[in-house]
Amino acid sequence: MENRFNPSRNSASGVLVIDKPIGMTSHQVVQVIRNGTRIKRAGHTGTLDPRASGVLVVLIGPAVRLSEYVSAEDKRYQATIKLGERTDTYDGDGTITRTAEVNVTADQFEDALKGFIGEIEQVPPPYSAIHVNGRRAYDMARQGEEVELEPRIITVHSLELIEWNPPEAVVDIHCSSGTYVRSLAHDLGEKLGCGANLTGLRRTKSGRFTLKDAIPLRRLVESFDNNSWYQFLIPAAEALGDWPAITLTNEEVDAVRHGHRVARESSAGQTVRAITEQGELVALMEFDAETSEYQPKKVFFA
Repeated sequence: MENRFNPSRNSASGVLVIDKPIGMTSHQVVQVIRNGTRIKRAGHTGTLDPRASGVLVVLIGPAVRLSEYVSAEDKRYQATIKLGERTDTYDGDGTITRTAEVNVTADQFEDALKGFIGEIEQVPPPYSAIHVNGRRAYDMARQGEEVELEPRIITVHSLELIEWNPPEAVVDIHCSSGTYVRSLAHDLGEKLGCGANLTGLRRTKSGRFTLKDAIPLRRLVESFDNNSWYQFLIPAAEALGDWPAITLTNEEVDAVRHGHRVARESSAGQTVRAITEQGELVALMEFDAETSEYQPKKVFFA
């Protein structure tokens, strides 16, 4: 994106889109950013497993209040799935629990993929961070306890086979937030009858941010030395850049920050971003058709 900006440290608020390297947890990446920017208020908007790489969206400063909205947006992945091996963790780090011959053609694989497109029920992997009676599921699984997780409704928008090299296949996945790609790989293997697990994962898109927007973590860390990391900061308003927006006058900005409504003759959308004339995010607002006004739903920078 071209709209990087250079605020002062005290007003720093926005988005850092990181190309997370394999081997780090998402929390470790956030900690590196907190240490390097000296801004403690930072958080990511969607966990990537340590063995996964790719787009990790990190919100800085007051922009962290956007997390619930940014986290809920769709994701896109390139997943490498290995057929013929089932593991207890549903990925290549786990213990192999079953092996089978792979007598699957590319056409059969693609036919199986079609069964996972749309709104479906998915059971998370037993080795996951989900809480069960106050405990993490992976802690229970590691101690040999039976883990029963409730299925969740997810949406898989598309599944496309982009590389077929049996027993491995690479699949492009566009899905809703909350989708476990490990479970998708496992369930696909069960449907094919040979078992499968996830051996590689790269997130290529999170919300509106893609790998083109992402900065390698190594390069960001290098920029901390001369305090030039601001060049990679994207304005907070862009975190929800696909949402419609209304532009506020200086007087309206002050009014909205105090919880007041603003009048508009027509609706730009039911829920919109309210931004200043300089493009800074002020609030999310909802349209009231009865009064033809936008009322603040969430004010970010009061």
